[in-house]
Amino acid sequence: MSSDKIHLWEKSAVEVIALLKNKEISPKEVLDSTLNRINETHKSINAVVTLCKDRAIKQIQTINSRMKNHPGYLNGLPVVIKDLTDVSGVKTTYGSKIFYNHIPKNSDYLVERIEQMGGIVVGKTNTPEFGAGSQTFNEVFGATSNPWNTEYTAGGSSGGTAAALAVGAAWLGTGTDLGGSLRNPASFCGVVGLRPTAGIVPHGPSNLPFSTLSVSGPMARTVEDLSLFLDTISGYDSRDPLSTDSPKYSYQSSVDANFGKLKVAFTEDYNFLPCDPEVRNAIKIAKSVFKKLGHEVGDASPNFSDAENTFQTLRAHLLATDKREIYKKHKKLLKEDLRLNIEKGMALTEKEISIAQLDRGRLVQNTNQFLEEYDLLVSPSAMVPPFSIKEHWPKKVEGKTFSNYVSWLMTAATISLTGCPSLAVPCTLSKNKLPIGIQIVGKARNEHLLISVGHQFQTVIDNNLSTPINPTKR
Repeated sequence: MSSDKIHLWEKSAVEVIALLKNKEISPKEVLDSTLNRINETHKSINAVVTLCKDRAIKQIQTINSRMKNHPGYLNGLPVVIKDLTDVSGVKTTYGSKIFYNHIPKNSDYLVERIEQMGGIVVGKTNTPEFGAGSQTFNEVFGATSNPWNTEYTAGGSSGGTAAALAVGAAWLGTGTDLGGSLRNPASFCGVVGLRPTAGIVPHGPSNLPFSTLSVSGPMARTVEDLSLFLDTISGYDSRDPLSTDSPKYSYQSSVDANFGKLKVAFTEDYNFLPCDPEVRNAIKIAKSVFKKLGHEVGDASPNFSDAENTFQTLRAHLLATDKREIYKKHKKLLKEDLRLNIEKGMALTEKEISIAQLDRGRLVQNTNQFLEEYDLLVSPSAMVPPFSIKEHWPKKVEGKTFSNYVSWLMTAATISLTGCPSLAVPCTLSKNKLPIGIQIVGKARNEHLLISVGHQFQTVIDNNLSTPINPTKR
């Protein structure tokens, strides 16, 4: 393979797909380039933990039989899939020893769609056990390092996908988001992640098909690449009762769309959360960029005062409902934090669950009213910069001590409760030269606006935050 084809990983997904479409390169050459880059970086970051080369080659052989006239058609581009998501015939562990040798017979609806749209699944990316936690480590594959400095965490629970994107081991990858599992690692690794409105991206089969707290979404290095991937994975699927039709206009059409002058609210802490000073500074930087782009900016936030108790209750209830049988059979094999979460959910009373559901309803109403006055809300993707890979979670921020690994996630988890889409984009670097990101929040099913504004923002921010890097230990 020639040197320029080996270094295809340095190009954007949009650029590589154009080369594939024009037959200037072949899907096999792109696959080989990807596998080469995964091998170069794996020892440093441990991101793509299971490869499926033979399966990928078979998928390449069937590309010509699939649809092509679609804005999200990938033309043979390799894609990585988070290890929470089933891929038929490929080891899928969910980050748990319980499923160490699990090989599903069927793929998730999301994976089916990617392959129908010309994507080639090349491997599975690391995740904490059952996606619980924003530090990607487990007893099956170990921990995933941050490529910017391998002594720090890549975040989670989609940390494997985020790290792979940052080093060019993938152009596009999937993530899931319950309390920030797309947005947190995107922020920590300097890439882009979208928590879409529930139903935009079909997923399943699911034990809880009507749950809207956890969603699947796209991750990429740039907003432009992410918009292409969202066109790939969005659309109606009758098997998902929340699924909705694709929009009239492609998401890619919004990259350069002009939505005019917007009224944008900024908050560092929703008026109730702690926030690291470096992250507060990132929001100030973001505000100056939005002002430079010609938008009206101000400091404001919806009333989210009940968010933490609401999220902690509903999350515990969700885990207990979904993982009850696994808990009964394999209690001793579960990591302690996850086991305690499930036990908390099992101990909840009907009254506690009802109160949390009603509180969420009021929070959604508050947010909807707020977004009638403001077009967008901008806040941190995470309340801290990336932390040591040896630390399971930050124990203290601005003098507030956390007794569990969920409380520090509330900067992102609060938005999960609203049902609104949220786009995480890189903003600046910490004093340790590690990425800090923001999240841009809009009305439900208003992903087009987020893509337009996110692209505007990313074109102004230092381009070094959105290009592949080599893993390093500083």
